[in-house]
Amino acid sequence: MSREHDIFELGLERRQANYRQLSPLDFLSWAARTFRDRTGVVYGDRRYTYREFETRCRRLAGALAKMGVGRGDTVAIMSPNTPPMLEAHYGVPMAGAVLNALNIRLDPASIAFILDHGEAKVLLTDTEFAPVIREALARTSRPVRVVDIVDPAAPGERIGEITYEELLETGDPDFPYGPPEDEWQALSLCYTSGTTGNPKGVVYHHRGAYLNALGNALVFGLRPESVYLWTLPMFHCNGWTYTWAVTAVGATHVCLRKVEPARIFELIEREGVTHMCGAPVVLNMLIHAPPEVKRRFPRTVQVATGGAAPPSAVIAAMEEMGFHVVHLYGLTETYGPATVCVEQPGWKDLPLGERAAKVARQGVRYPTLGELTVADPNTPEPVPADGTTIGEVMVRGHTVMKGYLKNPTATDEAFRGGWYHTGDLAVMHPDGYIEVKDRAKDIIISGGENISSIEVENALYRHPAVLEAAVVAKPDPHWGEVPCAFVTLREGMEVTAEELREFLRTQIARYKVPRHFVFGPLPKTSTGKIQKFVLRERAKQL
Repeated sequence: MSREHDIFELGLERRQANYRQLSPLDFLSWAARTFRDRTGVVYGDRRYTYREFETRCRRLAGALAKMGVGRGDTVAIMSPNTPPMLEAHYGVPMAGAVLNALNIRLDPASIAFILDHGEAKVLLTDTEFAPVIREALARTSRPVRVVDIVDPAAPGERIGEITYEELLETGDPDFPYGPPEDEWQALSLCYTSGTTGNPKGVVYHHRGAYLNALGNALVFGLRPESVYLWTLPMFHCNGWTYTWAVTAVGATHVCLRKVEPARIFELIEREGVTHMCGAPVVLNMLIHAPPEVKRRFPRTVQVATGGAAPPSAVIAAMEEMGFHVVHLYGLTETYGPATVCVEQPGWKDLPLGERAAKVARQGVRYPTLGELTVADPNTPEPVPADGTTIGEVMVRGHTVMKGYLKNPTATDEAFRGGWYHTGDLAVMHPDGYIEVKDRAKDIIISGGENISSIEVENALYRHPAVLEAAVVAKPDPHWGEVPCAFVTLREGMEVTAEELREFLRTQIARYKVPRHFVFGPLPKTSTGKIQKFVLRERAKQL
């Protein structure tokens, strides 16, 4: 039957009364009215009710609007997990603009590239990062208005034209806001290392952020009584969209400027923390914290982790301390989490080794994602659900990025065949759970940070003594993975590992510098291609 003859279409079109664009901004307006006097944000001794939190976000939006910021403009922010960073996740899109949360660990060259590529109009920056930002701004090709976030907890040098609090004073506390005219409108811009040196700009829309936030609330069991501790950087996929998910249920955000075990244990006890997220390195920090800083809690604390799967010893140690580990999997391109390892009845009664093996799997798709498959990347035909046959993880649906900013070639390649190709290789188990076995991309995930091996290799090639270089991931008990460099030197030239480290620290961010160096010839195929799979095996033996 054609649409013209469908009786359920006649006179039943979308109207203002029965259709509304999806946007996470609605979560704040709901929380501010439903829980207006409940504490929404905690930072040190500061407490903001949800009504006060909303007012500060409205003021930020109004102040940005007075600066000429509107639809299509980018507002960047360089800040740890403090209230201004959280407020920017609402105030910037309230003004119709796009939020670009910068990785606070990046080097000046990378920040300059991002500011230029994203065409940032305004930069909100914590004064702690003034030296890095000043150098980055000196490298940019376009002007950026700078606003200083001054935090007494970490005073730094002023480089902006106004402070953040002064900026809020210029904004309208009743600034009107609502969802955009189109839920497909860009909400935020996140940069990922991808497989090249220059990061790619991943564009999120309002609809995807709304749905992924609800997915987080569902799978992680967030409730109005929940208290969420910000151990996951908000610059990572907008805090895996928990910046909006916590607000969506009216729970409490506990901001944390720096991830320190003593402070984490203190806040869990003092604020009654129930939920937190973090890379495996955060779990290791808590496990290996000095005995005098550890505390026992009257409740189980839920911890969601991603990246490398937590080994059984980590799961056991976390449970002993009163935590329950939830394993998530996703990418920047999927708004963070796209799958969750849902624990089935009976798992908790299994021996630790068997239970850990099940929990370590990447699991099943989020209820808000759409579709997930493990398939042949060229057909794409699903692989047998036998737990053995390897294919590529592919997803499509509501919570997949709009695409890569100013990079249609990369966007088309990522979306070929009607699926987003993750580049991760996995198997599908008979019970429908996926398990990632390897990454097709040469990305190293160290402490939750993506490191492009190509970027590190390119930096190594700039050293006059380096003839050839290849960088691979080496398993690390603390960081999950660390970069390991295999280097062939030019004939007659010498250089030490420490000299190369010092050189790289002038070229790339410090966390990207390899921990290990191996000198000698590199294994190659008959066509001259470096065999990285051989190097990965060698790195495991170091």
